[in-house]
Parts: sequence; structure tokens; C-alpha cells
Amino acid sequence: MKKKLLCCALLGAMSMAQSAMAQDFDDRWYISATAGVLNTDDSRTTSNAGIYGIGVGKMVSSNVSVDVDLDRANTTIDPLPNATWDLTTLSVTGRYHFIKEGRNWWPYLAAGIGATKNHYNFIGEGDSNLMVKLGAGLQADVNERVDVRIEAGMRYDFNDTFGDSHYNDLYASASILFALGNLPAPVVAPPVAPPAEDCSSKDDDGDGVNNCNDRCPNSQAGQAIGPDGCPVPLTIDLKGVNFDFDKDTLRPDAVVILDEAADILNKYPQLKVEVAGHTDSVGAEAYNQGLSQRRAQVVYNYLTGKGVDAGRLVGPNGFGELKPIDVNTTKEGRARNRRTELNVQN
Repeated sequence: MKKKLLCCALLGAMSMAQSAMAQDFDDRWYISATAGVLNTDDSRTTSNAGIYGIGVGKMVSSNVSVDVDLDRANTTIDPLPNATWDLTTLSVTGRYHFIKEGRNWWPYLAAGIGATKNHYNFIGEGDSNLMVKLGAGLQADVNERVDVRIEAGMRYDFNDTFGDSHYNDLYASASILFALGNLPAPVVAPPVAPPAEDCSSKDDDGDGVNNCNDRCPNSQAGQAIGPDGCPVPLTIDLKGVNFDFDKDTLRPDAVVILDEAADILNKYPQLKVEVAGHTDSVGAEAYNQGLSQRRAQVVYNYLTGKGVDAGRLVGPNGFGELKPIDVNTTKEGRARNRRTELNVQN
């Protein structure tokens, strides 16, 4: 029964170690060498003895280690120096380490279970018994491969060969641990991508269309720009905005044309135009100049009344009879010359 219990303990410890996943701590296997003193229970009537052993272990989490150790102590029966009582122990020990970041040493608590083989040379026989132990200690890093450990505690040897139910043996030991293999490469976090720029709040070419929606990011200043940021061919034809003879009032057909012009100007807020008025050559030149100015003013007022920003309108400018587009010798030609134009400035 005791041997089965020991086997289960060993298998459990090894399973814990093997199931440890990739860690952010040093989970290399290490081998250990131990030397110390065993202060035997008075009921044994044996001398204290040196204890020495070897082991193998590893950290299975950031705070827990598991070791499998084999140690031996040779005691003598008082007062018979030639009568020896040899103790050979195989054990599994778990340790909980109180590790603090930035410090290369730390305390720990230990608990173990195993089997001790007792050999009595004075009667020429021996037996194996369950053993458990409790202890505490300190461990320190010497370098990336070597640690040292000192520990003290009590071992309970459930040996009833000579009538006692168990023996309480005290121990103190020092161990050196040698890690196998190299430290795992540090995990390097992937670089954090800089936050994406908010293109909706930028307009690099200053055309009034944000960078997200601008399909022509290199448009030139002063161009007529569409909603996609690209230059658009644009002509505002006011040739139908004519006036009756010696009049500066808008005709119904002229109102329709000016409504369309206002829609275009409101759709393209970058567009800037000159409001220019003209007359035919009938009448005094000074009179015609004033008449053309009044006609330009009528168109100017109409457009601003339709929501066109006055800052986008140059003028109104009257040119009188100085810029005819047809002859003034016919009725039809004079009618065409009595006009107002929107001249695109950009």
C-alpha cells in the first residue's frame, strides 16, 4: 500500500511538470546536489548523521516547483559504533516560492512525500516505510544557470519495526541547483501600429473636400471642384438674361436662367464669378454705362437673395456699350447686346 501511494505521488508530480505550458518564467529542468545534517529522533537511539543526495526538478508555475530527490543518511546505534542504521529516501517535494520582482532571493515553504528504506546492519535486515516532510527555506539566483537553496524542517518516518508508530527527524540542508539548457528567448511584443490618421478632418489641397472623399488630392487652387474633389468642366451661360430696351428689370425667362445659375453656384462653393452688365449702343455712352450698372446690380441682388455668398461675387460691374457680342445695326443684334453675364474668375 505504501509503495502504491509513493508511485501515485511520483506520477502526479511528473504529470504536473509535463503539463506546464509555455511560461513567462524559467521552466527549465534542473539537477540538484544536497548536503546537510539529520537530527534523528531520540527514540531511534542513534547518532545524528550527515545527509547527502541528488535530485531533479523544475518550476511548474511562476511560484511552484516540484523536485524528485534521492538522499541517504548513515547513523550509528548509541553506544554501539559498529551498529549502523542506514536511511535511504526517495521523495517528491513541492515548494511554494514567495517570489518578489526585482529581488534575486526569496523564501519558500516545502511539503513532500516519499518512502524511506531502513537498513539495520546489526540485525541484517531492513524495510521500507512511508515518509512525509514539512519545511521552509530560502532560495537565491546566483546566475542564469545556478541557484542555491537552504532548508530546514521535519521528516516523519512511519516506521513501526521497533514498536514506535513513527520517528520525527529534524533536518537542515543546503542544495545547489544547476539548470539544464538555455533560457527561453524573451517574448517580444509586436510593435504597436500608430493610430490611423483621421482623414475626414484633413484637406491637404485646400479644395474644400476632405481627404477621405477626395479622389483628386492634387487639385490646384482656384479650380472648380466637384464633390469628389476633382476639377469639373463648368460653364455658366447667362446669354438668355437679356433686358428690354432701356429697362433694368428681369424678364420671366431671365428669372428661370438665374435660378439655374444660383443652383450651380450653391453646388460649387469654390466658384467665384464676376457679375457684368452690358447695353446696346443706342443712347449716350454715359447713360448706357449707368444702365448697365443697374442691370448688373439687379442680377447681383437676385443671386444673393438665392443664398449665393456675396463674397464670391465680383462686382456688380457695368460696361455700358463697350463690349458688344453682336452688331448694333439690327434689332436682333441690339437685343443680344442688352445682357448680363457671369464671368468665371477661377
